[in-house]
Amino acid sequence: MRISQRAQRVEPFYVMELAKAASAMATQAKPGDRSMIYLNIGEPDFTAPPLVMSAAERAIRSGSSQYTQALGLPALREAISGWYASRFGLSIDANRIVVTAGASAALQLACLALIEAGDEVLIPDPSYPCNRQFVQAAEGRAVMIPSGPDQRFQLSAEQVEAHWSPATRGVLLASPSNPTGTSIARDELERIARFVRSKGGVTMVDEIYLGLSYEDDFGHSALGLPDGLGDEIISINSFSKYFNMTGWRLGWMVVPEAMVPVVERLAQNLFICASTVSQHAALACFEPESIAEYERRRAEFKARRDYFIPALQSLGLNVPVMPDGAFYAWADCTQAAERLGVTGSWDFAFELMRRAHIAVTPGRDFGTAEPERFVRFSTANSMAQLQESVARLRSVLG
Repeated sequence: MRISQRAQRVEPFYVMELAKAASAMATQAKPGDRSMIYLNIGEPDFTAPPLVMSAAERAIRSGSSQYTQALGLPALREAISGWYASRFGLSIDANRIVVTAGASAALQLACLALIEAGDEVLIPDPSYPCNRQFVQAAEGRAVMIPSGPDQRFQLSAEQVEAHWSPATRGVLLASPSNPTGTSIARDELERIARFVRSKGGVTMVDEIYLGLSYEDDFGHSALGLPDGLGDEIISINSFSKYFNMTGWRLGWMVVPEAMVPVVERLAQNLFICASTVSQHAALACFEPESIAEYERRRAEFKARRDYFIPALQSLGLNVPVMPDGAFYAWADCTQAAERLGVTGSWDFAFELMRRAHIAVTPGRDFGTAEPERFVRFSTANSMAQLQESVARLRSVLG
């Protein structure tokens, strides 16, 4: 069987490969062995709140499971628009909102709508690995630009300008970012968007962790940039993280008005629509009772961050930039790996699985800028599990 060159260019998603190894190790455990603690997957331990589950049950019982419009339920698009108004003070026309089968579908639709074969898209290194795969699937080329702790692991306007070439189509950013949990400063994002506009390019911003921001200086949507810049942004969002609906596979995108019919045609052909039951359920996300629960959970995620990051630092796992959002710790494991007698984040991750029964994600998933130096811890697990993890880390690292 001949496999396409396009498929062969897609790299393995190593976080999933490591997860399989952790699961295999866990199944081989003997009675009395410690259970595996999974700090490798970015999935909230919270599930959808009660009103959301009840809404899904009502949709199923009433037979509300047939196709919706490709752009999504009008009521859900209006509800998302209302959330931007109440949470961020932004007036986002519901007609610019496209409901998708997860943020992944939104990214695919955006890349297919905007990228021609050979186009280059500038992406920070480190960054979420699937983002560059969406660019490649559209026959573009992801240009990974090393972005260190001195710039919060984010692209700077200076870098964007320096790396812009005749082949550059635009930038794909993430704020807050996976794997670092860091956001782009508002003034820096504005400078980037202005430069991209001056070149006739596009600015795409992955904002799926935007709801899980913890610092007043950040947590601002790119859609709110001044002078019409926000109207030109392609913003990707999701019900998976803040709204705790990972397996429901529901997301959305906000696009410029002229782009809506283009995305609609693509969505009609590629997806028909997002899950109807999930859409009806998601309407309940915006009820006051649900929002109050999400805010309680956001405070819990912040408390986990505030406990776990200092604990890592005390164990020689340095986190160069305190995450201001999401639920990750991007930690330098150089010293810790030496203590375990191994070199590099990949071997360190497997050694932690073997000695401490803790699964973490090595840096190779997230780019080529010092991947052997960093590991990603997920703090999406419970506080009790994080405390047990710290105890286990202390026992093996001294």
